[in-house]
Amino acid sequence: MESIKESELILNKDGSIYHLQLLPGDCATDIITVGDPERAKSIAKKFDSILVSKKNREFLTITGLYKKKKLTVISTGIGTDNIDIVFTELDALFNINFKTRKVKTKLTSLRFYRIGTSGSIHESVPVDSLLISSSAIGLDGLAHFYSYTKRNVYVDRLFEEMKLSPHIKPYYVNASKNLLDKFIGVSPFKTGITITANGFYNPQARSLRLQSKFAKNFKKCHNRQIGKNLLSNLEMETAGIYLLAHLMGHEAISLNAILANRINGDFSSQAKKVVNKLIDLSLDIIVSR
Repeated sequence: MESIKESELILNKDGSIYHLQLLPGDCATDIITVGDPERAKSIAKKFDSILVSKKNREFLTITGLYKKKKLTVISTGIGTDNIDIVFTELDALFNINFKTRKVKTKLTSLRFYRIGTSGSIHESVPVDSLLISSSAIGLDGLAHFYSYTKRNVYVDRLFEEMKLSPHIKPYYVNASKNLLDKFIGVSPFKTGITITANGFYNPQARSLRLQSKFAKNFKKCHNRQIGKNLLSNLEMETAGIYLLAHLMGHEAISLNAILANRINGDFSSQAKKVVNKLIDLSLDIIVSR
């Protein structure tokens, strides 16, 4: 096996990985991902003790103990482009020998828990509810740069009906079954299929000064199902998380606080409270099962 070139596996002078500035050993195998560094701090405040705290750009990583379990929380920033960086570098910390620059013969499987916010596109998923993404549909294009070709006939039919740009080729990927089993059935979580877009405004059919080209078409996914499963919400990371976790042999689940209703235009009046509820419930499930 050839060594990975310096231009591909970029290490800083202290031996840390390029963007995250983390060293092997800095992270737990159970990793919570959030978009906002401030949310990472609020989760870390619940830890009993802090072992590692490092920050570079939007990437804040804090590892600590919560009820005797070692956990890491990391802020990824927004979007699947950042997910590509974070998941690749976290995987490298565990599965590449930084001294030899070679992939290890024995690989470590990680468990990822996204704790994030989202907007509902189904009437049975109201504002202020909590939702598990059982699967995700990626409109962002990340999968097309990797060896992943899984399609879903129901997804293909829906997006043919929606008549979006022919350049948008949705990909479909599932959450980890093991992690789903930890959360499904726990009140008050609902379950649904998440659409991951590559932007917050026009890519999610929001229009401020610039009108969304496909806003009317996007409404065709409101109050729909994919097979027997609810098409539930829109956000910007889940499909990329599920994709890279699947390809790298890790496990991942996305846990959503529903703050917006894209059908009737409502937004939560108690967003912080709902997010804190999601954090507390998720932490206890992560460490107890």
